[in-house]
Amino acid sequence: MITDLRITDLCRVLRISGVASCFQELEPTQEAEEIRSFLLQALETEVALRAGRRRLRAIQTAGFPTMKRFDDLDPAMLPDDGRRYLPLLRSLTFLEDHQNILMIGNSGTGKTHLAIATGICACEQEYRVMFKSVANLVYELNEAKQEKRLTALQKSLKRVDLLILDEMGYVTVDLPGAELLFQVLASRHETSSTIVTSNLMFSEWIKIFHEPILTAALLDRITHRALVMNMNGTSFRQR
Repeated sequence: MITDLRITDLCRVLRISGVASCFQELEPTQEAEEIRSFLLQALETEVALRAGRRRLRAIQTAGFPTMKRFDDLDPAMLPDDGRRYLPLLRSLTFLEDHQNILMIGNSGTGKTHLAIATGICACEQEYRVMFKSVANLVYELNEAKQEKRLTALQKSLKRVDLLILDEMGYVTVDLPGAELLFQVLASRHETSSTIVTSNLMFSEWIKIFHEPILTAALLDRITHRALVMNMNGTSFRQR
């Protein structure tokens, strides 16, 4: 009975109801039991293969610039907050809480590595992930607006479970671009998670967006209920 229920469930997952109907018609014989056993193994293998392909496809479409995993990190090289919150990042519990993660600190302390590793881990758990540098995202938003496909891009950005915005502060953003970025972050507020890496303290974000009111509004959205990680430390490249 348990085997029959498992086979029926797997057929439902694989959307092959015809197979489920066929095996249910088998008479209770020894040969039928062997068929059931083989069918169960085949279906479980197919489910696992499809899940593996989905995870690989998710990683490929997320847009990671390089493949960096948690296992590639030496925790001793990370700043204190990097070590302290490493278990939380690996657990992905912040995604269930729709919490943002803000990694703030000087260059070369592992911010991008941690962000990518978290994103890959999320892909492997079948979350939808998108990685963008802030400069590239603003460019894409401006381009989409000019080509009248902004709404479609905004919907795709809102739909992902985890949006990773890398290098906030390395390039300044003009007012139209800042407004578009604000719209993206506002649409995701308390409904999904965003990871932001930046080399600038929040008080310096005015240098990125120039407009005080917009900068304050953007910070209000992104820092609400967020985990802020102090990633200042000695650069890996200087060790």
